Amino acid sequence: MPDSSRLSDSSQGDADSSSGLWSIIRKLFDAGESETSLRAQLEEAIDEHEEESGDGRHSSINGDLSSVEVAMVRNLLHFSEHDADDVAIPRGEIIAISAEAEWDELIEAFSEHGHSRLPVYRDTLDQVIGMIHIKDVFPFLANGKEAPRDWTTLMRQPLFVPQARSALDVLADMRLRHVHLAVVLDEYSGVDGIITIEDLVEEIVGEIEDEHDETPEELLVPIGDGMWDADARAELDDVAERLDDPRIAEIEESVDTLGGLAFVLAEQVPEVGAILTHPSGWRIEVTDGDETHVTRLRLHEPERDIRSNSD
Repeated sequence: MPDSSRLSDSSQGDADSSSGLWSIIRKLFDAGESETSLRAQLEEAIDEHEEESGDGRHSSINGDLSSVEVAMVRNLLHFSEHDADDVAIPRGEIIAISAEAEWDELIEAFSEHGHSRLPVYRDTLDQVIGMIHIKDVFPFLANGKEAPRDWTTLMRQPLFVPQARSALDVLADMRLRHVHLAVVLDEYSGVDGIITIEDLVEEIVGEIEDEHDETPEELLVPIGDGMWDADARAELDDVAERLDDPRIAEIEESVDTLGGLAFVLAEQVPEVGAILTHPSGWRIEVTDGDETHVTRLRLHEPERDIRSNSD
């Protein structure tokens, strides 16, 4: 192994101008008999690199890692720590189609939501029987072909994975089977969420927005009299911070969104008009949705105790 001190002496200028990538490589070779894992060494080297580059932005002209590359390397190191439940689209946000739907309803679902794949269920969302891909539907539209009598014959099979399966293994499964949609099942074989290959890639490279993505909208808006209009996709932690009440995010079940919270409180997909009471006293009114998921909610603040100010 080369003597690192001699290398430092002979190339001091290069080491000073490009410490990040060289630092990472040198630390790996200098580890010797250390029991520190390769992952930990990389994490430490990245931390030092960011500290040396000040605000984390560093030119890659001299072969160093750019801030984007550093972020991707860090995300990659933590990717294997995630399981399917961590990266899945929550049940409350799943857009699916019933196997009993008419052909026109299927076309409308693709048109309205802009997805390329839709899970297909029979009776309830917990009975996913396949997925339908827009590529298998488009030829009928483009060529003016007569719609199939039973469009479910066009279905493909998604992956079915347990919540605890590692995200890395899910990605490997998708690559091996050339399937880009996975249905995540809970311990009772109910549908907990879905994962697309885009979701997995975004865990490494960051959010990917395409031309169909809409401008971000406000997910929680005050409407007066202690009420808030909310999108079911609103993250519980963000909601708790906005409401200045951490209690609404305190729940034992593994849910991340208001829609998921409504499902847990109702123990099913709640109907429009249902009013659910959170242990904190907040009431959650379902204002829009369908049989598969809720889309909009109205939050009513807890009723305050009225105490007399008189002696």
